[in-house]
Amino acid sequence: MDLGLDGKKAIVCASSRGLGKACAISLAREGVDVIINGLTEERLAGAEAEITALGAGRVSAVLADINTESGRAALIAACPDADILVNNNDGPPPGAFSNWQQADFQAAIDANFMAPVFMIQGLIEGMKARGFGRIVNITSAMVKAPRAPMGLSTSARSGLTAFCKGLSVEVAPFNVTINNMLPERFDTDRQKFMVEMVVKFKGITREEAIAEIHESIAAKRMGQPHEFGDACAFLCSAQAGFISGQNLQLDGGSYPGLI
Repeated sequence: MDLGLDGKKAIVCASSRGLGKACAISLAREGVDVIINGLTEERLAGAEAEITALGAGRVSAVLADINTESGRAALIAACPDADILVNNNDGPPPGAFSNWQQADFQAAIDANFMAPVFMIQGLIEGMKARGFGRIVNITSAMVKAPRAPMGLSTSARSGLTAFCKGLSVEVAPFNVTINNMLPERFDTDRQKFMVEMVVKFKGITREEAIAEIHESIAAKRMGQPHEFGDACAFLCSAQAGFISGQNLQLDGGSYPGLI
């Protein structure tokens, strides 16, 4: 299927690795000119080379911290007329409510609410004026199925979900969509970190921890980053113009609810 994205421009935040990079790769394969972003020069250069090797859309890298005003400004300045924005950022680690301080909540809000909101604010008026915009927020399956140890993440990301739902109605007449992707258990560095936490907490081997995680997933395997990236590309497509304000669960069928 031709997604109608050839020649479009995209900013993909936190895209030097993991699910962000997967989204950038899938968009570039569709002919999108992609701005990628990260904090580590070496890793960012590697991602840029990998995407360039696809021989499709052009790619440019911006070394910047999107948790800062100057970092967001640098990223937007690299592509002020972006047609697509994929918001992504590291999530806070799991923990215990009794240990969290105000600074912990503030850091989560800054990274997983304020940063994406201000990226949207910097680009959405241009999208409306051009009559095309696709905004995708990478949040978490925990938004729909909260667990206490992930409270920092769910607090901030649920706020972003609510804010964007209201905004999506306002911008829909301009062919601008806003959707959220809710991943769980993808084979990325984040999941490797979670595996090591299980190993440490339960005193089991890494292989046992991975098998335990697989067993907890309905599909009995972890998701692959390219599966996530391709789903993102479809949400950004011309064909997805009637899909907005939605939360797409990507969890191998594990979510037990109806809605």
